[in-house]
Amino acid sequence: MTQASGTAARRLVETLVMNGVDKVFCVPGESYLAVLDALADVRDQIEVIVCRHEAGAANMAEAYGKLTGRPGVCMVTRGPGATHASIGVHTAHQDSTPMILFVGQIALTDRGRGAFQEVDYREVFGGLAKWATEIESPERTVEVVERAFATAQQGRMGPVVVALPENILHEDGGPSPIRPVVPARAALDPAFVEQVRERLSRAERPMLILGGSGWSDEATDAISGWAERLGLPVALSFRRKDLIRNDHPGYAGDLGLGPNPKLVARVKDADLLLVIGARMGENPTQGYTLLDRTKTAETLIHIHPGPEELGRVWAPALSAAADNSLAALALSTVEPGRVWTEQGATAHADFLAFSSPIEVKSAVNMSEVIAHLAQALPEDAILTNGAGNFAAWLHRFHRHQARRTQLAPTSGAMGYGYPAALGAKAVHPSREVVCIAGDGDFMMSANEMATAAQYGLGVIVVVVDNGTFGTIRMHQEREYPTRVIATELKNPDFVKFAEAFGAFAVRCETTGGFPAALAAAREAAASGRPALVHLITDAEQIAPGRTITDLRGA
Repeated sequence: MTQASGTAARRLVETLVMNGVDKVFCVPGESYLAVLDALADVRDQIEVIVCRHEAGAANMAEAYGKLTGRPGVCMVTRGPGATHASIGVHTAHQDSTPMILFVGQIALTDRGRGAFQEVDYREVFGGLAKWATEIESPERTVEVVERAFATAQQGRMGPVVVALPENILHEDGGPSPIRPVVPARAALDPAFVEQVRERLSRAERPMLILGGSGWSDEATDAISGWAERLGLPVALSFRRKDLIRNDHPGYAGDLGLGPNPKLVARVKDADLLLVIGARMGENPTQGYTLLDRTKTAETLIHIHPGPEELGRVWAPALSAAADNSLAALALSTVEPGRVWTEQGATAHADFLAFSSPIEVKSAVNMSEVIAHLAQALPEDAILTNGAGNFAAWLHRFHRHQARRTQLAPTSGAMGYGYPAALGAKAVHPSREVVCIAGDGDFMMSANEMATAAQYGLGVIVVVVDNGTFGTIRMHQEREYPTRVIATELKNPDFVKFAEAFGAFAVRCETTGGFPAALAAAREAAASGRPALVHLITDAEQIAPGRTITDLRGA
C-alpha cells in the first residue's frame, strides 16, 4: 500500500530532511511502520541503520549528537523498545547531548485500556528528557518535531522524546516544514565581561575550567589561545578531555574519577575559578567535597547555557546564562593586564608526570598499552569507552590532541562504548575508531558486532578482560575485604565470539604483544572489517596505583 503524500508520517520525515538529518539509528517496530515506509522514499538523503538492541541504537544516536552538535535521531517501538532505549536518553541528559528519540505508540483511541505495550511516555521520560511529548493532533506534526529540534539544541542541550500514536501517522499531517530550525544562542553582557576582567586582574591563583557541550572549534581554539597567552592553568571536566589539546602549556588535567592529587590541591587553593560549560556536579567535585559554598561565593565565576544549573549547588560570585562558545569567544578578548605563566607551566608539568606510564607487577601494563595507542594512532582517532575501572587507565594515560576524539558517558553507563564507536564510524568513516571496553562492559552491547559487520564499520574494540566487574570489586574489597560475591565473571572466548560475526580477532596476554595485535586489528579495520583484541589482564591491578592486595591490607 502506498501512503498518501501528506500523512503525518511523511511530514515527520520531511522535517527530518529539512533539518539536515542524515542518519537514523533504529530497531524497527510495527507501531511506526508508516514512518519507516516514508523513510524508504528518502534513502538517498537519510541512511537508516538498523541495530540489534534499542539501547545500542540510542547510544549510537547519542554519540552522533556528541560528534556533530546536532540531534542524533533514534527510532524504536513502544513499550519494551522505549524502555530499552531509555539508557541512551539518560546518558544524553547527563552528558548534555542533543538527541531526539521517536517512539511508536498505541492508537490514541486505545489509551488507558492497558493496551499491548502501552506506556505513558510523558510520565516515564519526564525526568530523563528535557521534554517528553506525544503527537496527538496529526496536523501539528511539523510543529511538534520542530519544537523537538529547538528544545534539544537550546540552552543546556539534551534529549527529547516524541511518541507517535500509530493511528495518527496515516492521517493528514498538516502543512509542510518551511525552513530548518535555527537554535537560539545567548551571549554574555559586555558589562559581565568587564566584571570578569576586573576580578581576573586581581587574582593571584586563577584557574580556568571547561566542560559541557555545544563547543565550536573556533571557540575552543580562541579560549585555548587566550589561556596560553595569559599562562592560565586549565582543567577540563569529567570525560571532556578532548575540548583542548592535552599538550597545551597550561593544561592541568581533568577533574574526573581518580584525579591528580596535585590538581585537586590546585583547585582548592585557587582564588578565582572561571568555569565555562561545566556543571561542577558530583564527579568533577569529588562527591561535592572539592568546593566550599562559602568560598565559591567569593571565587566562582560560573557560565553555563542552562540557567537552572547556576546556583544549583554552588553559590557563585558571578554567574551568567550563555552559550559556551559565544561566552568563550567573548572572554578570549579580555586583557587583565597580567599573566600567570609559571603557574600554568607548573600545572602542565604536574599533568605530564601524572599521565606518564607507571610500573605494575603483571604481564599486561595498561598504562603502557594506552601510551602505545597514542603513539600508533593518528591524532584524530576517536576513542570510546563505557564504564568500569578499565576506563581509569584510558582517562589518566591517554593524551588527546584533537577535538571530538573522546566519546565517554559522564552518566557512567556500561555498554556505551561499543555502540558509540559504531555511531562514530558511521559519522566519520575515514577516521580510525577504537573502543576500550571491559569484559563486563563489552558484554552489555557485544551483540552490536552484528551491526558493525552488516554495515562494514571497521571499528576496533580492545576487550580488557580481568574476569570481574572491576569497579564493584574494588569497592567490595575496600568495604568488605575478601568477601567476594556477585562480581566474578565467566567469559566466552572473545576471539571465537568475534570470528562468528566475521570480524578479525586476536588474543593478547602481554604488554609486549600488544603493538603487533593492534597493528593487525588496524589493518583489518582499514578494510571495513570489525576487529577485536582480547587483552587478558590481572584483576590484582584493579585500578591505576591500586591493587586488591593493598585494598585488603588497608
